[in-house]
Amino acid sequence: MTHSLASSLDVVIIGGGQSGLAVAYFLRRTQLSFVILDAQEAPGGAWRHGWHSLRLFSPSTWSSIPGWMMSPAQDGYPPRNHVIEYLNQYEQRYQFPVERPVQVTSVERTESGLRVRSADKHWDTRVVVSATGTWSNPYIPHHPNAELFAGQQLHSANYVDAQAFAGKKVLVVGGGNSGAQILAEVSKVAETTWVTPVEPMFLPDDVDGRVLFERATERWKAQLAGRVIEQPVGGLGDIVMVPPVVEARERNVLKSVRPFDRFTCNGVVWGDGCESAVDAVIWCTGFRPALQHLDSLGVVNTEGRVEVEGTHSTKEPRLWMVGYGEWTGSASATLIGVTRTARATVGEIATFLADQPV
Repeated sequence: MTHSLASSLDVVIIGGGQSGLAVAYFLRRTQLSFVILDAQEAPGGAWRHGWHSLRLFSPSTWSSIPGWMMSPAQDGYPPRNHVIEYLNQYEQRYQFPVERPVQVTSVERTESGLRVRSADKHWDTRVVVSATGTWSNPYIPHHPNAELFAGQQLHSANYVDAQAFAGKKVLVVGGGNSGAQILAEVSKVAETTWVTPVEPMFLPDDVDGRVLFERATERWKAQLAGRVIEQPVGGLGDIVMVPPVVEARERNVLKSVRPFDRFTCNGVVWGDGCESAVDAVIWCTGFRPALQHLDSLGVVNTEGRVEVEGTHSTKEPRLWMVGYGEWTGSASATLIGVTRTARATVGEIATFLADQPV
């Protein structure tokens, strides 16, 4: 039997991580009714699944969502558990209506709005904010003969700590911050090779997430004014020299090679024909938006995105997308960056619903 709420809501937020909470903060200031549907067992969003030693690359004051500061971390850069506890306390502080664990299976159009479905329940709503992020949709690029490889393959989404790789020959694939941080850790206990498509970009030691956010803000302001600005070196994909990565540089392990051509049963073959034995491959190759729940609306394009103006779907006027990356707002997939797009989104929703008959 399908259960439903007795009355329709104004807004359903799908996803209870940092983006969903930021939207809820601004919705709380309106008279609109809403609920957060979160697939996780407990607060913390995707941070619950980060590897044990994962660190932010901005101090706490630059890693907070709206309304309430994250408390300072002991050595400047907050570890994963510090972020999870902050998001837990934030949710409790504002007493948001959260239902979990709820795995949303689809969103459907009805005569009066949208219907959000899980396996055994549904919620009728006037608009939906999708804030599911990317963590549950890890991306591994195709490599020839990958299915023949007898060793271990795992994505950074499933990496926990280095001990499982002690004494092994390990490829760490990917040139971003996760690749650098995992390489720094695994290289202490294993024989590692760092594989990146091009030479990694290392930011100066004094540049961290604060500077990157300031640059993203300048870019955002320029876009609003119809200007294009030349960015100084340093984008959100460049490697921030957090202490473990600095330490790895001192050990001389931050050296990378270009991608291999194909897998073999026991390893990989490089571009020059040489073969290397490999026990494990850790894919630090990023994520794609987790949008399977929107397939039923027909709004997901061939690139796996929803076409938006700002955060508002151009094909489904009752749908907003928050926190998926640059295409939903500059720096919007970061803790501090999502505030801007969450505030704008709630403003748009309030205006949209004020113009709609109830």
